Amino acid sequence: MKKIISLWLASRCTAARVGFGLSVAYLLSSVFCSAAYADRIKDVASIQGVRDNQLIGYGLVVGLDGSGDMTMQTPFTVQSVISMLSQMGVNMPQSIATSLQLKNVAAVVVTASLPPFSKPGQTIDVTASSMGNAKSLSGGTLLMTPLKGADGQVYAMAQGNLLVGGMGASSGGSSVQVNHLSVGRVPAGATVERAVPSLLGQGEFIHLELNANDFTTASRVVNVINTQIAPDIAVAQDGRVIEVRAPQGSGLVAFIARIENLEINLAQGVARVIINARTGSVVMNQAVTLDSCAVAHGNLTVVINTDTTVSQPNALSQGQTVQTNKATIDVKSDKGGLVELPKGTSLSEVVKALNAIGATPQDLLAILQAMKSAGALHAELDVI
Repeated sequence: MKKIISLWLASRCTAARVGFGLSVAYLLSSVFCSAAYADRIKDVASIQGVRDNQLIGYGLVVGLDGSGDMTMQTPFTVQSVISMLSQMGVNMPQSIATSLQLKNVAAVVVTASLPPFSKPGQTIDVTASSMGNAKSLSGGTLLMTPLKGADGQVYAMAQGNLLVGGMGASSGGSSVQVNHLSVGRVPAGATVERAVPSLLGQGEFIHLELNANDFTTASRVVNVINTQIAPDIAVAQDGRVIEVRAPQGSGLVAFIARIENLEINLAQGVARVIINARTGSVVMNQAVTLDSCAVAHGNLTVVINTDTTVSQPNALSQGQTVQTNKATIDVKSDKGGLVELPKGTSLSEVVKALNAIGATPQDLLAILQAMKSAGALHAELDVI
């Protein structure tokens, strides 16, 4: 009897330990799940003044295997080669210069993005895009190209071998091409020569700029900063810009790092439906709702067939052979039944209601616009 009681107590203790373990696991999973759905401030906002700067330049790619610009149709390529040779001390007679037939050279536009706080001597990636009629930039080498900013100053110098993410071959009038051949990239192909002045740390305040204008999110960011950093140091200027009083000196970087990693719960965005009229894509966010409405949709199909017949005259009739075309037009109209769509309070219900009609993505373009005009679609309709 004692043995049975001991076994029963042991099983109860084991069950208690297992239950406690499951409870702890459940609580931990709840904490991690709730944390996983939170967003950091650095994911929804940026520091004013900390930004990239676009650079652009014009250069030449040499060493192509006969796939360069056709110089008779792109005279700027020849002019660029002549100018480059003259700077290197090679002077060519005008008669020869105007008749150059180059196949291994291509004129390109070089673009790059200068990251914030870049210093002279650091390297950045560059992209070279053909601006002539070159067939391929594969295997080419970009010659030294100055990259300028919007102010006309040179901020980087680019040079290096191009990497093209494609391949192609042609023979006897037939050709095969995989991916794009007229754009290449040079990893770490440009060296920074000039730094862009930064305004960060030159004033009493820093400004956070939300990626999207939202007054609710701006208010929540202010509350989180004032609660977890220090009271009354953050003020929302509008729905996008938040002013934060920041320390000066060496503590500024650590202060910004603390703010960036604060977690907030984003406000639900404005209800919006995005329609791409070129591809037929329709994208809706979670806030889209639908009022009760009735929709009837049908398709009109017009088919035109043209048959070509030849009228052959009899022998010795001195007639002429005549070609005639006979066209047949067939118009079909599918019946569109009237479907009642109930009021939807969530995105899933809206999707189910639209799928009940059996419309294709192209049909949804017209249906959603009609729903918006009727006042049944509570969302902003953007056509791109």
